Order: sequence, then structure tokens, then C-alpha cells
Amino acid sequence: MTDVQWDTKIAVVVRDDLAGWQRLNVTAFTVAGLAAADPGIIGEPYEYAGGVVTGALLQQPVFVFEATGDKLTTIAGRAQRRGVSLTLYPEAIFATNNDADNRATVADVPFDEVRIAGIAVRGPAKEIDRVIKSAVVRHP
Repeated sequence: MTDVQWDTKIAVVVRDDLAGWQRLNVTAFTVAGLAAADPGIIGEPYEYAGGVVTGALLQQPVFVFEATGDKLTTIAGRAQRRGVSLTLYPEAIFATNNDADNRATVADVPFDEVRIAGIAVRGPAKEIDRVIKSAVVRHP
């Protein structure tokens, strides 16, 4: 087995006041958005003895952090300015139950005014480190 070193990094930063289920939702939805934008980061399906096949996983690790709402706004601005891939999870979509309503919650809100529940970013590792500066590693 070889240790693969990635020149890119995926980081998720969730707001520090979210409930556990919200943190998990934010992580799942935002990382799915990054994977949809670049299918090359997804590996091959897994095949187990007996022929059972399950879905593929991301090929690189995902680092999860937390930050205050204000810091998330700063992180989102940095990500946009630095041109890294980003997906946002606006707080307002916790109250909706379909994609059309999710989109409607932000259609009239300027990017820098969205109340962010979480963000996922992907790009060159050094750029991502600069983008997420001030986020805190989440420990159980």
C-alpha cells in the first residue's frame, strides 16, 4: 500500500453552535457538492468477497473544523477571493425540504450576507490553509 500525498486539500468548516445532526448534514451536503464539481476526486466502487459491491468514496481525506458564524463569513470571502472550489450550506435551508426551496432561500441574499451554517472548500493545500485560517479542529 502506498501513501498518496495530495497537492489539494478538502476542508469543511461548520458553525460552532450547530446541533450534532446539523453538523453532519452540513458536512455531507457540502462535500457532495465538491465531489459533483470534480468527479475525479472520487475513487472506484468497493468490491467485497462474495461479489458485494458498494459505492465509491472520496480518494482524499476531508478535514473538519469549526468556527463562529462571523469567522465562517470571513472564510467564505477568502475562498471566493482566492478562487478555490467552495460550497456553502446556508442556515435557512434547515427549514426547507427540497432543492427548489433551498435555492429560493438565497436567491435574493447577497453572498456576503448569507448566514452560513457551514462551508466546504477544495484547492491547493497551501491556499486552503490560508482560507480556513482561524478555524478550529473539532474534537469529540
